[in-house]
Amino acid sequence: MITNTTTIRLEIEQGIRQKGHSLSSFGKLAGINRGIISGILNGNPPKSISIRQLDLMAEALGHDEGWMYEYYVDECFINEKADWRRIKAFLMRCTEIGRYDCIQAVLDRLMEDLSNTVSVFGLAEELYEDGKVKESIPFYECVIENEKHQHSERLAIAHYRVFRASIGENTEQSLRAIIRFEPFRNRLPENLMLDALLQLGSVYYNFQDWTLMSSCADELQSLIKMVYSVAKDQLKNNGIFPNLNTERELVVYYGQGYLLKATALEHLGRYEDAKKYILKYANLSDFEVLNALGEIEVQKFKLYAKANLNNLELLMGNTDKLNEYVKFIQDNPKETFPSMLIIVKSANMHNFNIDEIIHQFSDIIYQRITFDKIAPPVVTSSRLMTLYYQLAIYHINNQKYDNGIKDLLRALMLAVRIVNKNRILDCISMFEQIKCFAKIDQISLYETILKEVNQNEKSYNFSNFNNSNQ
Repeated sequence: MITNTTTIRLEIEQGIRQKGHSLSSFGKLAGINRGIISGILNGNPPKSISIRQLDLMAEALGHDEGWMYEYYVDECFINEKADWRRIKAFLMRCTEIGRYDCIQAVLDRLMEDLSNTVSVFGLAEELYEDGKVKESIPFYECVIENEKHQHSERLAIAHYRVFRASIGENTEQSLRAIIRFEPFRNRLPENLMLDALLQLGSVYYNFQDWTLMSSCADELQSLIKMVYSVAKDQLKNNGIFPNLNTERELVVYYGQGYLLKATALEHLGRYEDAKKYILKYANLSDFEVLNALGEIEVQKFKLYAKANLNNLELLMGNTDKLNEYVKFIQDNPKETFPSMLIIVKSANMHNFNIDEIIHQFSDIIYQRITFDKIAPPVVTSSRLMTLYYQLAIYHINNQKYDNGIKDLLRALMLAVRIVNKNRILDCISMFEQIKCFAKIDQISLYETILKEVNQNEKSYNFSNFNNSNQ
C-alpha cells in the first residue's frame, strides 16, 4: 500500500533518476551524506526524513519551498506515535513559509491525544517571545479549543495572547476580542494581569466607555498596590527587589492606574475628582527601586500631569492659562493632538475663539508636514477622529461651514476606518443638518463614503485633504 511517506520517497527517487544522478552525486548536490539518502530511500524500515533534509533535496531537485509538505505530516507520526522533536521542527518551518494548511493538519492529528496541548502551548509561547505573534495564534487557538482544564492558567494565557493580537483600532474587532477574553482574565498570573488591565483601559478609551475605563483603573490600582507592597516587603526582608517579569516598568502600572482613573473622571465631567488623581501621579520619584527606564517614566508622568491639569482648567472654562498651554504644545510637539483636542472641546463648551491657535498648529493637525526635525506626535485614529469631529463643531458653530464640512468628512472617514458606529451616526446626522451649505464635491464625497459604509469597506484615501486650506 502506498502511503504519504512512501509517496515522498517515490517522488525523490523519480526526481533523482530524471536528473541523471547517482545517490552519491545527488548527495553532494543536496549536501546530505549518501548513506543517509540510501537509508531514507532503501532502508527497511526506511530512515525517517527530517524537514531540513526534505528542504535540501527539494532545492537540489529544483522544487519550490514547501514541496511535499502536505505529505510530510505522516512522517511526523510514524507508527501512529507523535515524534515531538520532528513535529516541532516541521511546525516551525511551516510558520516561516506560511503553510498554515499543514500546521492545521498536524494540530488535528496531535489533538487525538489532548495531553499534547502542553507541547503546543510551549511552542506558541516560544514563538510569541520571539516576536512572532501572528505565527503563534494558530497554536494558541488550538490550546483554547482543546484544553481539558477550563480553569487552567495555560488556557487563560492563551486567551490573553489571542486578545492582545486581536485588539486594534477596529472598534468592532476589539469589542469581540474583549468579550471573548473577559471570562478568563482573572485567572492570569499577576504580571500578565497588569498588562491586560493596561490594554483593557486603552480599548475602553477608544470605545469612550468612561465607566468601564474607571472600573478598570480601580482594578489596576488595587492590583499594583498589592504587588508593589509584597515586593517592598521582600526588599525589606531579603534586600532584593523581586523580578516580576512585567512588560513595562513597575512604576508605569502604578502611574497608569491613576492616569486612567483621572482621564475617565475628566470625561465624566467630574473635574475636581479628576484633579485629585492627577496629583497622585504628578510626582512618583519616591517610587522604590527606580532604574534608568523607571526614571524616564516618572518624568513622563510629570509631563502628563502638567498637561492634564491645564486640561481641567480649560474644561472648567478658565482661559487664563491658554497661552501657557499653547507654549506647552510648542515645547512638546508630541502632545499636539491630545492638547488640541482639549482646547477645541473647551472652546465648544465655553464659546471662546481659538482661530489663531488652530491656524498656528494647522500643519500638524492636518498632517501637511514631515517630521524631520521634531518627533512625530503619537496619535491614534480614534483620537484624531474625535479631534476632527470637535473641530467640525467649532467651525460650524462659528458659521465657517466649508471648514466644518471638511473636518466632518475627515471624522466620518476615520470613523468608518475604525468601525466606530456611534461616531459614524453622529457624523451623518450632523452632515444632514448642514448639507445645504456643502459644495457639490463635498456632497459627492459624502455619498461615496456612505456607499463604502454599506459595502463594509474599512479604509479611505486622505490625499485629497492634505492640501486643503483651513
